[in-house]
Formats: sequence, structure tokens, C-alpha cells
Amino acid sequence: MAVKIVRRINQIALLGAPTSAAALSPGHEGAPAALRAAGLMERLQAVGYEVTDLGDDPPQLPKPDDESPRARNLPGVIAAIEALKPRVEQAVKSAALPLILSGDRSVALATVAGVRRYFRDVGMIYFERTPGLQTPATTPNGRVDGMVVSHLAGHGAAEMVRFWGEPPLVREHVLALFGLGNLSPAEEEALRHSPLRSYPAADVRRMGAAAAAQAAIERIHGTNHAFVLHLGVDAIADFQATDDPGTEGLPLEDVRASLEVFAKQPHLAAIEVCAYNPAKDSNGSGAKIIVELLADILGKRLEALQAAAPGATVDAPAQTPVENEPALPAAAPGEAWSSESLEEKDESTEAADEPPRDEAQEAPGESGELGS
Repeated sequence: MAVKIVRRINQIALLGAPTSAAALSPGHEGAPAALRAAGLMERLQAVGYEVTDLGDDPPQLPKPDDESPRARNLPGVIAAIEALKPRVEQAVKSAALPLILSGDRSVALATVAGVRRYFRDVGMIYFERTPGLQTPATTPNGRVDGMVVSHLAGHGAAEMVRFWGEPPLVREHVLALFGLGNLSPAEEEALRHSPLRSYPAADVRRMGAAAAAQAAIERIHGTNHAFVLHLGVDAIADFQATDDPGTEGLPLEDVRASLEVFAKQPHLAAIEVCAYNPAKDSNGSGAKIIVELLADILGKRLEALQAAAPGATVDAPAQTPVENEPALPAAAPGEAWSSESLEEKDESTEAADEPPRDEAQEAPGESGELGS
């Protein structure tokens, strides 16, 4: 049965995914509660949103797992993403913008899978200082938190890859790694042989944050196609309220300028915020930075979309009917049609470098890296 979604640009659905199972370090599971306590809902309401808090999933904590040194704590990681996925589906169907507050990064699989219930080809901006390209074969510590992009692209631990029945969850040519500053030799090698779009922090600074962000959006076809925005707060240079602080990221103002470009896109389908650890934020200053950052960029999103669509709705991409299924009615402005059977079509025959349907091919010779 077809489902019609009329997207409301002034509504946000807040979801908590309190997990640190993939990070091998306690504290991340407290991130959703800490960000709420720092006034996130109130700040979003102050900039014009109606916010529905859908609550938290059961917390998942790291556990000793010497029996699986190459991919630790998989049962807890899988429990976290299985709990979150149907709630993301609920949020998308409600017509609000899902805002997922997570601990570790593994929930990206649940976010994309939940969005894909209603959108066939979903891209992603993976805004992180580290690329998430480890696999069980290359990991130095067994942290599944460092394998997220590999799992999204259909590589790595079989249990994670099989979470989506027909991998990959995100095809590599519509997945952009933005703000990178810390790569292992194995990850550098993986990038050399991958169609993933890569935007290192040094190149973003050289080109200008807003221009680089716009380039990333265009390369994943996000100007006319659904995508998920993933933010790992360790992308902020010298941000200390995280397990992996570092200087190789982007200054806060560059992060803000990049996020503003991403957030203003009408086809943004969900946002997830990861890697904040309140156990390393004794005075709450890190939480305040994140809250103000989100309120700022989402406030600017609302202003931009209201200016473009005064009726408080926004165009959502219509879905291509499944083969042998009746055609769905054309989507009116502000509406998206989808069918539960959209997940059932085998996409394995699609070319790896084929852009999403109804979108233009890239010009010959274009690459995903800046400054090349």
C-alpha cells in the first residue's frame, strides 16, 4: 500500500540512541540525555520548530569481548541499530525531520535503513575527522565504531552488512567523507581504490568551507535527491568532549559554515549527531557548543525553506515505481509517495557508478577530491 508523506519543514522528531557498544568506551550512552539537559529542545523551539521527543532506545554499553577481537561487542551494536531503525521509519513517516542523538557512530546503519523505507537511493554526508573505513581485517583494536563507512558500503563484519538485506545501504558514489583529518595507512589504501568522495579538512580549509560543502552536496546529488547528514563532533578541531580529540579537524566556524550548506538542502532526510561523550565534559561546555551549533544551522534551514516554500511544506523526491507494481500518483509539491515494496527490488544489477535516477551524469574526468 502506498504511503503519502507531506513533509512539514517546521517539525523535528528527536530520537535518542544511547549506545557506546561499538566505541569500547563508556560514556557515549549518556549523550542524548546530556544534550537534552543542555536545552536542545528549548533552543530548537526558540528558532521556530515544533519538536516531538520520541524518547530513547534501551541503552547499550560496551562489554569485554575477548572472543571476538576483530569486531567486538557485535550483539550490543546490532541490538542498538535494530531498536533505532523502526523509530527512524516512524519519524520519517510523521513528516518531521528526524534528529538522532547518539553515542557511538554505529547507529548510522539504522538511520539510513530507516530513511530507505521511504526513499530508494539515499546518499550520505559523513562529516567526521576519521573515515570509518576499518574492517575486521584491518582494525587495530576491534572497534566496530571505526568500521561504519565500510559497513554502510557493504564491506566488513558479516553480521553488520547483513543488517540490510540487500547491501550496500549507501552506494559509494553517493557517500561523501567530509572533513577528514586522521587516516590510518589501511584507510588511505582503501580510499585509493574506492569511488567514495573524499574531502579532507586541509582541502576544505583551502577551498573555503561553504564552497567545499556545496561541492560535496553536488557530487552526491544531494541537491535533488534524499541524503542523510552524519556529524561526528570530533570533526571539530580541539573539541575535548569526545574519545578522540585532535587538531586535524576543522575550526568550529568552518564546521558551522559547512553544516549550514548541508542543512539548507530541501532533500535532507535525517541528521544524526555522534561521538559526544558527556563523561569527558564535566562542565557541560561541550554540550552547549553542540546545542548552539544545531540551533544555529537548523534555524537557518528553516528560514531558507520557508522563503522557498511559504506554505510550510517542501518538495520531496518522488519514488520510481517498483517493476511490475502499479505506478504511484505523481507527487505534488511537499509530498513524497512511497511503497513498502520499495525495499524489495534487487539493485545489484545497477552500475556501481550510476547516479540516482533522474539525475545527470558527472562530467568526464571529475573526481570526489578537492584540490586535485
